Amino acid sequence: MDALISTMLLTPLLSAAIILLFLRRHGDIAAKVSTGVAGLVMLMAFSAILRDTEPVTERVNWLNLGDLKLAFGFLLDGKARLLLFVVSFVGFWIHVFSLGYMRDDPGKGRFFGGLSIFMFSMLGIVVSDNLAMLFIFWELVGFSSYMLIAHYFQTDEAKAASKKALVVNRMGDVGFLMGIALTQARFGTLEFTELAKVASLHPDLLTAGLGFLLICGFLAKSAQFPLHVWLPDAMAGPTPVSALIHAATMVAAGIYLLVRIDFLLVPEVTTLIALLGAAMALYAGFCALVQWDIKKALAYSTLSQLGYMAATVGVGMPGLALFHLATHAFFKALLFLGAGSVIMATHHEQDIFKMGGLGKRMRWTSGTFLLGVLAISGVTFTSGFFSKDAMLLAAYEGSVPVFSMLLVGALLTAFYMGRLHWLVFHGAPRSKAAEAAVENESVVIAPLVVLA
Repeated sequence: MDALISTMLLTPLLSAAIILLFLRRHGDIAAKVSTGVAGLVMLMAFSAILRDTEPVTERVNWLNLGDLKLAFGFLLDGKARLLLFVVSFVGFWIHVFSLGYMRDDPGKGRFFGGLSIFMFSMLGIVVSDNLAMLFIFWELVGFSSYMLIAHYFQTDEAKAASKKALVVNRMGDVGFLMGIALTQARFGTLEFTELAKVASLHPDLLTAGLGFLLICGFLAKSAQFPLHVWLPDAMAGPTPVSALIHAATMVAAGIYLLVRIDFLLVPEVTTLIALLGAAMALYAGFCALVQWDIKKALAYSTLSQLGYMAATVGVGMPGLALFHLATHAFFKALLFLGAGSVIMATHHEQDIFKMGGLGKRMRWTSGTFLLGVLAISGVTFTSGFFSKDAMLLAAYEGSVPVFSMLLVGALLTAFYMGRLHWLVFHGAPRSKAAEAAVENESVVIAPLVVLA
């Protein structure tokens, strides 16, 4: 198999094994190992992305059950290249931020081991060339999120949130697994390139039932109705975990799945996806308006943005959804890490009504956070402007009801994100913690500047 891709994939797994077996009680060393490996993975990802222009496919059979042959293979095409860049680059800077955020955490070794497992799992999803391999890494992402959300397992909130995320995702994965089995039975293959060929030659094999089963995985992983309930509670984990889940890894996997299998989805299924996505964009926007917890406000904004991406896939423009997935990863990671910087400076205060006036005390955090606010709001010439306006135009041309909901959702986004920035960084301090806040060290600020 391709040596570079194999090495890139297995290096974070080796890092996790070393940390969890030998370095759990040596947090400082574990942090350096995990972050160093993340940087190495980023460099290998860049090399893999840039070395070829044609799709790279490598495959070996790993399980034969009669006529059923399951393969372990890599597919590095345009879609995978884009996600490989996003996951490795954003993931590395989240690791760097974590060096400062988790500095005094007694479970730092366990935390960084979990980050390495998360990176391994998401990279596996990105480069998988078939549904069986993708499902294996899909479940590993679910395990990784459970472990990291439960990092503060001493608290009831973290324990409940991790179990909720695990159970809700398993509910969706049952349907997803049934869809994979039905795909194998109907098409005789699970490889994406072969599936695309068979689907184009035999469109009669495509059914609404197959599509509905396959999108169950997306509904759970990307937290769309009715399996959206776990994502806001996932804020019980450390803030870098929130950034990783919401920006570069877990919730991105569901949208990536839709883009990978869009040729298997009949119009009845895509129409449902478009309507559910548009409704979520609107519903989550209203929820974000009334949040007092800085991280939960950002969590609902993620639900809303995922709704945009789903609706865009539903109206027949999966490429635009992938484009917004990439831009969203950067500004959402920036916003969550900015929130983490604020939480550190205010001694782990998360109530935005107990903040205020931080702009004068934390100029770097305030300025970079503002850029994230402008991007997610789609202000002209920010990254969010290019992807969000393209999605709105696609919705306008594809479905007036979907466009109407997304347009209102866009207005809500600008309003609740403006509200968030104003309450946190402007006005007079509303607590002693806000009065005493000072800017954080460079290891915390550097990732904010890069992402901004």
